Amino acid sequence: MENQPQQKKKKKKQDSVEDVAGKQNKLAGPESIWGKVALASLSPSKYKKARSKRFEQAAQNDLFKETHPRLVHRTKHMSVPEFNKKWRKEQLQNLEDPSESEVVTLYGRVKSARSHGLIMFISIVNEFEHIQGEFNYKNLAASDPMLRKETFKLFGRMVERGDHISITGKPHRDKRGFVAINAIMLPELLSPALEPIPESLTDPETRSQKRHVDMIVNPEVADTLRLRAHITKYMRDFFHDRRFLEFQTPILAENAGGAVARAFTTSATEFPSRELALRVAPELWLKRLVVGGVHNVFEIGPAFRNEGIDGTHNPEFTMCEFYSAYATLPELIARTEDLLSGLALHCRNVIASDLASLPRPDVAKLVNRPYRQLEFIPTLEEALGFRLPKLTGKDAYTELVAILTLSGVKIPGGVPPTMAKLLDRLAGIYIEPKSFEGPLFVTHHPACMSPLAKSFLCPKTYQLVSARTELFVNGRELANMYEEENDPYAQAQKLAEHKLLGTNADKAADPDAEDAPLDKSYIRAIEAGLPPTGGWGCGVERLVMLFSGANRISDCLSFGTLRNVVGLSSEAKKTES
Repeated sequence: MENQPQQKKKKKKQDSVEDVAGKQNKLAGPESIWGKVALASLSPSKYKKARSKRFEQAAQNDLFKETHPRLVHRTKHMSVPEFNKKWRKEQLQNLEDPSESEVVTLYGRVKSARSHGLIMFISIVNEFEHIQGEFNYKNLAASDPMLRKETFKLFGRMVERGDHISITGKPHRDKRGFVAINAIMLPELLSPALEPIPESLTDPETRSQKRHVDMIVNPEVADTLRLRAHITKYMRDFFHDRRFLEFQTPILAENAGGAVARAFTTSATEFPSRELALRVAPELWLKRLVVGGVHNVFEIGPAFRNEGIDGTHNPEFTMCEFYSAYATLPELIARTEDLLSGLALHCRNVIASDLASLPRPDVAKLVNRPYRQLEFIPTLEEALGFRLPKLTGKDAYTELVAILTLSGVKIPGGVPPTMAKLLDRLAGIYIEPKSFEGPLFVTHHPACMSPLAKSFLCPKTYQLVSARTELFVNGRELANMYEEENDPYAQAQKLAEHKLLGTNADKAADPDAEDAPLDKSYIRAIEAGLPPTGGWGCGVERLVMLFSGANRISDCLSFGTLRNVVGLSSEAKKTES
């Protein structure tokens, strides 16, 4: 076979940026990686590849040599809210010569971008406010004679929704009279979005897996979390103004401490033979601080309970607790009304001024004080139609179950295995729904339901009850408060009895059977002298749900419930593999 003469391979000429930009108009159809429509229709993985390819081809232009440059402030810079506040419409009306106004740089994420020939409009978002940047090639070329039309058009084709850019220019009013910024140079790309930011996002699974995108696309998601920040700030200010000190107490310790709940347990390499637990509440630590002389103390922090997940419960949540020496139950109730009524007005005003995507809460009932109060036992007896047996009796649980059976009282899910849980279930059926009529304090629970509270003999029912109150609004518990048991002997006895009841409970029939909060070191601490003390606790997420109108606790957590968080981790592992 004869050798064929080899033809010389022609070296392919590298297209210039201007050539590439010029070819843009000749490219048609979804095959073009330069077309906006094509990019918008791509899957996330193809979008990333297409944008990366685009930047490789445009890398010879100074605008795109670096896609993630270090930030350099070349002029005075402001946030968009600061810019909007300074250059209000009424101030700009008297601005006869815009050329005399100061040059500033704004940073933000691209919300939208559109081009009309040699004029480009880019709207950016920064600190939850947006502003439009206007780019006129004629004006930009006057400042930079080296700027070519092809480069100007190229940037318009390169920028995508979700990119972070800077806009340098001067304030002015657009045709509608809104504050805008008139650019004096092309934007600088600071961080491109390599994942498409959609115009809408409704799929529940995608929203939970990509919470960061959900926050960008759906304003009510970010607004709910912003309201949460306003709520915690208001609460901190409320307590600081009343001479409370904020402390941080241990989250990981040998005892879960405080509330009646099942704890998460673990171990530490330093103490491999000792079981440690994530706290279920900061209560016992805060009361130690009261013993130590911090007579008004509060904490806002995480708590963990190894229990179920539903619309109002998550294993990890945020608690606010305060303890005040020499405070009585009526004073705790009054302080709760002060806090809730003030917080209600604050949330209404914040939502009206800054969080437009959220429904305005109806706060009339929360502002109208005092709130209604009902005693636990008399209210329950009236609803059931019979008197309860002596609840401290040895056979009280058996007697109550028998009476309920004879009376035809049906308990959804079956009869709980302990007296405390049975009474709590009955309250959920017959007492708590009354809070739909307005805020409701349920007072003087049976003593067996509150092992950490002081107890006394009720003169009305002759039952042993606790100096305790729970606040309910719209059927949900918002706050729990009581006078703390400060007698170390009485406290030790109550905890021992509670532990015995928990041990004897049929845990197979009760998947949420709790760990009894028996902490001998706490008993020793109050032996040093715990003054008469009032304690109060509230779940922050419950407050956010109340004032934001959210129906699920997941909406009030930055990344949803534990189920969502575990799902995020699983999704990441799938992607890596």
